[in-house]
This record gives sequence, C-alpha cells and structure tokens, in this order.
Amino acid sequence: MQRRVFSLATGGFLSLALLGGTALAQTPKPATLRVLTHSSFELPAELLAGFEQQAGVKLQIVRGGDAGEMLNKLILTRAKPVADVVFGIDNTLLQRAVAANVIEPYVGPAAQRKAAAGMGETADATGVVAGVVPVDHGYVTLNIDKAWFAKAGLALPTRLEQLAEPAYAKLLVVQNPATSSPGLAFLFANIAALGEEAAFDWWAKLRTNGVKVAKGWTEAYYTEFTRNGGTRPIVVSYASSPAAEVFFSKDKLSESPTANLFLKGGVFRQVEGVALVRGGNPAAREGAGRFIEFLRSAPAQQALQTTMWMYPAEAGAPRVEVMEQHAVEPTAFDNPPAAQMEEKGRAWVQRWTKVVLK
Repeated sequence: MQRRVFSLATGGFLSLALLGGTALAQTPKPATLRVLTHSSFELPAELLAGFEQQAGVKLQIVRGGDAGEMLNKLILTRAKPVADVVFGIDNTLLQRAVAANVIEPYVGPAAQRKAAAGMGETADATGVVAGVVPVDHGYVTLNIDKAWFAKAGLALPTRLEQLAEPAYAKLLVVQNPATSSPGLAFLFANIAALGEEAAFDWWAKLRTNGVKVAKGWTEAYYTEFTRNGGTRPIVVSYASSPAAEVFFSKDKLSESPTANLFLKGGVFRQVEGVALVRGGNPAAREGAGRFIEFLRSAPAQQALQTTMWMYPAEAGAPRVEVMEQHAVEPTAFDNPPAAQMEEKGRAWVQRWTKVVLK
C-alpha cells in the first residue's frame, strides 16, 4: 500500500511505500505544532494531514473565536504562550499585536516574495509588516438580493448616502461593530471616505430610516437577508459572497442570485497574515516556519479560496473558476490608516453605539 504526502517543494503529493502496513523506516513521534487561529480558519483535512507528514509535526489547532478574541487570547497568555504560530491577525489588528509584543519577525522565503496585497501602508516591498506574512485578502462590502430589487422595480443606490433616504427605508441590515469584524470594517470604511463627523451624521439618519443591526454576520446574512427568508435585501457581507452562493447552490447556478454593491465608503480591504508567536516552544520553531511556507504554497492558496472565501495573497496565484467569474475584486476601497484604526477604533465603536443603539 502507499501513503500520499504533500510536498512543499513540488506543490503536489509524494508516495511513501509501506510494507505490510509498517513503514520501511521507523520515524520519531512528530512534535506538536500549536496553531492559534480565528474560528473561520478552514483548509481541507487531506491538505493539513499532508503537511503534517511532510513537516513531521502534529497540528494542534487552537481556535480563539473571532479575530479580535483570538488576539486578546494571545495577549493575555503572552507570559506562557498557548501557540507557536498564529494565523488571522489582519490589518485592523496588526498595530495592536505589534504594540503588545506578541509576535516575532519571520524572514523565510514566503516573507521575501511579493504579496498581492500587503498588510498595511507601512508594509515593505513584499507586503510584510513586523514579520507578519500576508496569506489572503478580501473585501467587506454591501451585497444585494438581485431578485428582490428586480421585483420591486427599485433602482440600486449609486451613493452610500442614498441608503438613508426614504426610498431605502428598512432595506439595510448591518452587523454591530462592537461584536462583528465585518461590522467594524464597514464602519472603518464609512469614516475613511466620509470623514468622522459626516459618517456619524449618516448613521443617525440610517437609524431614523430603519437600519437593522445584527450581532454578527451569520445572523445578518442567514436570518435578516431576503435571500434567506428575511426582510432586508441589502446586507453588509463580502465581495466573495456571490461566488459562495453559486458554489453551494443545490441547483448548480451559473449566475449568482446576489451581487456586490461597491459604493464609495462602503468597501474595506482586509488582509490576513500569519506570524511566529513570541515565546513559543523553541522545539516547534522549525515546524512553525514550515507552516508559514505551507500557507503561501500553491495548494493552500488555491484551497483557501473556496474554504475561507478569500483571495490568495501569493502574487500571480490563479483564481479558482467560481471566484474568477463571480467574485470580481473592487477597483477601490476605503481603509483608514492602521495607526488611526488602533488609536481611535474603540472610541468610534462607542460613538456608533450611542448614535445607533441608544
């Protein structure tokens, strides 16, 4: 019999001959590699198993909740780290991770190759900031239910400000930025494009116009969005969501029932990265480096497109067909400077809560 093993060098699978179910050569017990991730981390089990065999490690995936909760866990345990490598620090959290001194620079091959999207405005030529290697990127934006708008005969808004007008009353559902990363990203984009005062004036008008606030993306998309039986035909979601609708459709749709609405002030680019954890197990350091390289390998960059629904960070990495056809990237986005997000983010959320919920 044979065992298939993923090879980082070839980007494919190798075969190890086994005799009578026993390996020809005895191998030492694999070391444990602790990987802290957010709850949305997902890659095919076969791919992860192949990495384990090729790298000689046993993965221990530690899920830390959403990205913000994950970073909090890393900070609270920095005296005795719970992981050796962390995936899911994004450009909204990077400055906080650096300030907390919980990550160490990685300078291997993946950190030397140019990424399709960098970690922030202070990124070097490869897109790396403070040793955090970009793995994927995506866009928080507005999605619309095409059939609902066609039936209602209502024109799609062309400006963000129109969503506060009577014609669009009670049509929008958003996520609470205090409890949801896409909700926070959407708020950041609003402020970056409109300015702080104008953005909160707009939110006050949205409240009067009947905006619906959900705790998180799942509630907004699968409960409140008209596509899934709700009453709101406009939802804050992702640029890749229309592609996911096609991919998971039971009827094998050729056209997505939803579409992106790329409005000025309504698009935020998120970049996720992977980094070494400061104070991680020294015996796992080699395996941690291999995991970073693995996440930027061709098989992982392909797989994450239809498991995590993000765009690959590796420059020139091909898009899978469903993403190529149904998840066109926006030509513009609005991100505040990273330092501003870190410095003012909490105050912005508190102000949003007072304006919209209280």
